[in-house]
Amino acid sequence: MTRVLGDADAFVPDALRGFARAHEDEISLVDGGVVRANPLEPGKVAVLIGGGSGHYPAFAGYVGSGLAAGAVCGNIFTSPSTAQALRVAHAADAGGGILFTYGRYAGDVIHFGEAERRLRDEGIDARTVLITDDVASAPVEAADERRGIAGIVCVFHIAGAAAERGDPLDEVERLAARANSRTRSHGVAFAGCTLPGADHALFEVPAGQMSIGLGIHGEPGVRDVPLQPAAELAVTLAAPLLEERPHDGRRAAVIVNGLGSVKYEELFVLFGYVVDHLEAQGVEVVEPLCGEFVTSLDMAGVSLTLLWLDDELEELWRAPASAPALRKGRVSAEAPTVRPTAPRGSAAAEPAPAGAAPAPPATPASRRAAEIARRMLVGARDAIAAEADRLGELDAIAGDGDHGIGMTRGLTAAVEAAESADAAIGVRELLQRAGDAWSETAGGTSGALWGAALAEVGLSLGSPEDFTAADVATAVAAAHARVAALGGAEPGDKTMLDAMAPFDETLTERVHAGSGIADALAAAATAARAGAEATSAMSPRRGRARPLAERSIGHPDPGAVSFSIIAAALAGWVADFKGSE
Repeated sequence: MTRVLGDADAFVPDALRGFARAHEDEISLVDGGVVRANPLEPGKVAVLIGGGSGHYPAFAGYVGSGLAAGAVCGNIFTSPSTAQALRVAHAADAGGGILFTYGRYAGDVIHFGEAERRLRDEGIDARTVLITDDVASAPVEAADERRGIAGIVCVFHIAGAAAERGDPLDEVERLAARANSRTRSHGVAFAGCTLPGADHALFEVPAGQMSIGLGIHGEPGVRDVPLQPAAELAVTLAAPLLEERPHDGRRAAVIVNGLGSVKYEELFVLFGYVVDHLEAQGVEVVEPLCGEFVTSLDMAGVSLTLLWLDDELEELWRAPASAPALRKGRVSAEAPTVRPTAPRGSAAAEPAPAGAAPAPPATPASRRAAEIARRMLVGARDAIAAEADRLGELDAIAGDGDHGIGMTRGLTAAVEAAESADAAIGVRELLQRAGDAWSETAGGTSGALWGAALAEVGLSLGSPEDFTAADVATAVAAAHARVAALGGAEPGDKTMLDAMAPFDETLTERVHAGSGIADALAAAATAARAGAEATSAMSPRRGRARPLAERSIGHPDPGAVSFSIIAAALAGWVADFKGSE
């Protein structure tokens, strides 16, 4: 239970504001996270980290020399938005390129991936290294699908140290990927964590038991076993890590990590037994860490991480680092080139996007299309708001029940962004702003996908002298392709694509056959509804519903249903609009 709390909805910004005030000689707030108070030297690579909040010291605590240039901080256990990632990237960029590195979680992959794409479009070289150290989250043959837990600290420091010494982006990326490939983690939980303002934990561990293979977003472990004494627990934690020991695995950086409620003295007890066991297995322990490094709010639990070192990784692991949460060795004093900051207690002003050329004036056709898009967004918002409770009930069958609320929030933000935009703006810029607002406000995977879809429609439409039905069909196809690429799903996986794909295919077929846009959209909306209804018989193969697949059979996917609702609303609006012309 949270004991020090203001407004639960403002927990993250309140915490970041206090953190920045406590470390104002090292950290500057930006809208979306934090960056170093002293900007990078020109030409250096900016290593950017991030994810949901609730894991301190991750992520803000690892911004500093020999570590990250900035951290993107989402809401509690929620991926930060694309717009947040872009703002932090622009604030940290020193001209040497951007390396995003973070744990492999679906929402993070989508939002950061979209930010990487946009940075590249601006002419900024941006790359990504996903961190996949958790051995309990996938078997070794599917190691690339594992999630990132406390091993993220190893990759952060290896990448940050390489960037600090002036390595080019290619080399920083290579070394970060190598560190990830040689990092393994395994954890156990003794009790669940509690969200700010909540009066009960997200999960319970039976008395006298511990849950093996926990996740850091409040996920319970994969199995419960009786509590073990420290010496036995050390062996349990190390066993799967030693099973994946590389052929040259003689030296390892070792992290014994507390998840939030296990006190330091207890961690030291465990650490002693861990070192005893590793040394008995012929492992030389190099510059170990013992304490809290990646937490899960107030979860009672511990994890063990091994980074199997070689000569080049050991040099970087031993390199100095200085950040609020991690100090190693002696860091050279930096010149006092503190960046300009906003007034205390506020976010820093958003910098102008580096490399972004001003958009050309919108054509009359594009401005008219923007006005139509504004009205269509309002219609979509109203249609979803009317069905929000039903969508929430569908989502609660195999999820957390927030789909209706999230969709309503996202569409409301998109409408507000569209309505507040200059009347002279074109459809491309309007949908980009609306998509960013949807993504940032709704958060999570759904917000990322819808935000990207809107932006892709706008990008495809552009600003021509005239629009045709074929242009609309092409834009829908581009959005469909973008959502499929970002989400990694395909029809049959029981996702929104099961409604989006038939909508796209039917719209394209009807337009190419010579139908008018109103008739084509009506037929496409009917196809989307049929596609959504067909998901009732499907078993989910992706996303959060996958572990509860049996529960969802017999019920349609909420994402597919919400897409069909929007499709029907837009088709009806266009029919009425055409009828009034």
